[in-house]
Amino acid sequence: MKPVLIWCVLVLFAVPLFAQTTATTPTKVTARRRKAAVARPAVTVQDLQQLRDALAAQQRQIEQLRQELARRDQDIRQSQQQAQQAQTAASGAAIKADQAAATASQQQQAVGAIQSDVSDLKQNSVSAALSLQETQKNVRDAMESPLALHYKGITITPGGFLAAETVWRRAATGGDINTAFNSIPFPGSSQDHLSEFFASGRQSRVAMLAEGKIKNAKLTGYVETDFLSAGITSNNNESNSYSLRQRQAWAQAYLTNGWSFTGGQMWSLVTETKNGVDNRTEILPMTVDPQYNVGFSWARQYGFRVAKDFGDKFWLAFSAENAQTTVGGEGATTGNFLIGSAGASGGLYNPSATYSFNKVPDFVAKAVFQPTKVSHIEVFGLVSQFRDRLFPGATLSKPTAVGAYNNAGTGGGVGINMRADLFKKHIDAGIHFLGGEGIGRYGTVGLPDVYVRPDGVLGLIKSSQALGTLEYHNKKLDLYSNVGGEYAGRASLSTTSAIGYGSPLRSSTGCYSETVPGTPVGGAFPTSTNGFLPGGLGSCNVDTRDVIEGTLGFWYRFYSGPMGKIQWGPQFSYIVRNTWRGTGGAPSASEPMVLTSFRYYLP
Repeated sequence: MKPVLIWCVLVLFAVPLFAQTTATTPTKVTARRRKAAVARPAVTVQDLQQLRDALAAQQRQIEQLRQELARRDQDIRQSQQQAQQAQTAASGAAIKADQAAATASQQQQAVGAIQSDVSDLKQNSVSAALSLQETQKNVRDAMESPLALHYKGITITPGGFLAAETVWRRAATGGDINTAFNSIPFPGSSQDHLSEFFASGRQSRVAMLAEGKIKNAKLTGYVETDFLSAGITSNNNESNSYSLRQRQAWAQAYLTNGWSFTGGQMWSLVTETKNGVDNRTEILPMTVDPQYNVGFSWARQYGFRVAKDFGDKFWLAFSAENAQTTVGGEGATTGNFLIGSAGASGGLYNPSATYSFNKVPDFVAKAVFQPTKVSHIEVFGLVSQFRDRLFPGATLSKPTAVGAYNNAGTGGGVGINMRADLFKKHIDAGIHFLGGEGIGRYGTVGLPDVYVRPDGVLGLIKSSQALGTLEYHNKKLDLYSNVGGEYAGRASLSTTSAIGYGSPLRSSTGCYSETVPGTPVGGAFPTSTNGFLPGGLGSCNVDTRDVIEGTLGFWYRFYSGPMGKIQWGPQFSYIVRNTWRGTGGAPSASEPMVLTSFRYYLP
């Protein structure tokens, strides 16, 4: 680029010189032509000096231009270097920007994770604070009002309720709130013309549960009592003092493999349970009456029970339970048999009650199915041995015990209990049945197991028990209705005598005729008994065929919470007692009852 500029400058300076030279030639020609007229001017030193100065000036301009071009070249080179440096810096900056972007992304993820951790930490802190507050509250509540006591690794839980109850009956029975269903008076009795009202707190219950755990088992002990018993001095005249009685007292070892072993006084395995065969889950009619409802099969007695739980769906259980023999009907007129004796007070039995001499215990086997959470099915069987001692020589003119021997028979029955919880457990429906021979005492009415034949041999009485229950439950209210019946079959072998149970030869002609009050032994009326001996019905020797009861009632809870439960409930029952037809017909008796109960249950 420099040579081009130089040549351009030279051309610029050469043109004037060339023009000047060119101009000189015509002048000279003209001057020759005009030699005569004008003389040619001479070139002076001054002109040469001006030309030199002009050339020098041009040379300086060229040098200045050359220097300017050099500076521009240097600036261009510096600009190129700066551009290269800038490009390199830009590339580095781009790389750093990418790295910074990646780092920023990682930092953003890290910040997000930290924020999430902080959020979780806050939430956990809030939860921990709430949990701590709840724990502190529970500890404080447990210290102020513990639900159980702890003693040497054992948890002791008190239980029971306090009851204020009343009963009104159309026909008097001389009983408390516990109804004697098989003693409802016939129309001819004086009691049928007198109603009765009793108020009682005797069903109040006291219980204690003790529980402890060892390596492979849970150990449980349970005691339950009430005051539905009477001592020699018990009465309703002033102190109303009644003795405490044993309801339940048993111990249990429940192994982790599903086996359980229970022994003591408890509800019979015949009794329906709500969960498997577990003790303390027995399902009782919701009645105020502590004798429950006609048709309900049960007993509370000694038993030793072995059970196996198969995954909370199926259970098998077997028990050996205390046996007894109850006798009904009209037996032989001679003392040619022996079943037991009155209780020996020295042997801690009640001398006013009878006790059979039992050969073996009663045996009960049960299978329980719970296919769903709202269904429960039980199938069970009962086997009982009945024995007495026969005295063939007792009928001789001169009675003798020679040739006496023992005779035994076997009775039993089968039963089923079914229950379903419907409509989200608001409706509870149950069906119960037990039928067989020699099973009367397992029913609420207490119909007899056996009768005595003329030769003293015990004959079994066919009987059955059935109960249907329908209940409604909500938070405050329980409604219940029960319909049940118990039946004892006729068992009479003689066509010439009234021996047997339900014999058509029994007299029933006096069941409708009232008699005067009874006369005590000796013919005098002591002050303490004067007016307290209803007259007995003459010629009214009939046996109960069946007893039917319908019950309707409800329980209303005023309070249910940490302090326990307070509830009130009325119950209405209507009972009909039918008999086997005798020579004067088949009399029947009826008994409407109204009961109320106000209870406070311990928490």
